Amino acid sequence: MNPADPTASPAAAAQRVTAEILDAVLHGTERGVVVDSPPGAGKSTLVVRAARELVAAGERLMVVAQTNSQVDDLVDRLAETAPELSIGRLHSSDGRPAPEALRHPGVTASSKVGDLVEQQVVVSTAAKWQWVKDVDPWRHAIVDEAYQMRSDALLAVARLFERALFVGDPGQLDPFTVVGTDQWAGLSWDPSRSAVTALLDHNPGIRPHNLPVSWRLPYSAAGLVSRAFYPFTPFRSGTDEGDRRLTIGARGDGGPVDAVIDEAAESGWGLLELPARHTVRTDPEAVQAVAQTVRRVLDRGLAAVSERGTAPVTADRIAVGTAHRDQAAAVRAALTALGVQVEAERGPAVTVDTANRLQGREYDLTVVLHPLSGRPDATAFHLETGRLCVLASRHRHACIVVARAGIAELLDEHPSTEPVQLGVSVKFPDGWEANHAVLARLAEHRVPYRP
Repeated sequence: MNPADPTASPAAAAQRVTAEILDAVLHGTERGVVVDSPPGAGKSTLVVRAARELVAAGERLMVVAQTNSQVDDLVDRLAETAPELSIGRLHSSDGRPAPEALRHPGVTASSKVGDLVEQQVVVSTAAKWQWVKDVDPWRHAIVDEAYQMRSDALLAVARLFERALFVGDPGQLDPFTVVGTDQWAGLSWDPSRSAVTALLDHNPGIRPHNLPVSWRLPYSAAGLVSRAFYPFTPFRSGTDEGDRRLTIGARGDGGPVDAVIDEAAESGWGLLELPARHTVRTDPEAVQAVAQTVRRVLDRGLAAVSERGTAPVTADRIAVGTAHRDQAAAVRAALTALGVQVEAERGPAVTVDTANRLQGREYDLTVVLHPLSGRPDATAFHLETGRLCVLASRHRHACIVVARAGIAELLDEHPSTEPVQLGVSVKFPDGWEANHAVLARLAEHRVPYRP
């Protein structure tokens, strides 16, 4: 059975690939095993299962993640799914893990690795692991969100393990750095490249595995996201057409905001299109349109129907995605003015954040302020493929995009002019092509809106 065989069930295809991955982790001879995971393909489930299999085989294991929140999520998931494991949470001397990570009896936290070396699994960030010394290397490691890890961070921790499982999403945002890196472009030691890219360049015998099913994205979204952002590693949805739907409790008021909500509930996509205009980055009219959309979603009492059952779409199941932090701040202020909760400490709240911070997260419904809306130019930042990929792939049911008209024309007026650098692999698809693919789908679900 070929994992990509459309006649195979999604579960059977995913199980076949997972078995191959675990066999390579336990019995392979290469220095690393690479797993490319599309959005919602069960990456965390794979990490937990691999950890259990390695421990069952008598191995101690170190796990590397990229942020403290990712580490805490992994510890919580490991401890909840595999309570038989003894888990160490290695943290900085001035930090403290989240309560969710410490609520399990099998979890021990410390800022000193010497206190945790007897634990079966030790989890920490790459930034913390690079300072660990005077310990015997682990035979096995797992690197989570490996495409978010820079190659210099991998170099700093590679001395601590012999073999590793690298799991990540190649369609997400590239590793971030505030330092200019043009002087290293094309060189094998370019520190700004992702850890996976560097690993594959120096180990040509490694052949990445591809998880073939997204359990997050609905049938309406998986095909588009796969074609636009993962042309060489296609995947499909774990659900069929009609398996998921949004029901609406209250009728619409006949306005464009309610119309785009109806369209998204019916088709999975909606485009609320404002008139074409060049605006400041925090476009007040677009920000207000985003806030009004969220407000009406909550007012109309949507419910998500899926293989998990039926549940109301509450504030904590909605996310707003933007390209910039000032845009996110403006949306939070607009939502607060409309009486929408945006601070989780006071109850269920709508998540409002940038694409960078929404990576890896999942919601029933997302509202996206398009990165190119109202812009006079299409810069490399706004055309970055991973940014649009993240914003378009956080939802289980529907995604509503708010944008000004004219983005397609903007793209055609600003073709990619990035300099060609020798030795640098061309990223494909590029942001120009991916944006056009997404816009073509959104045009089918367009609702004009005049503030």
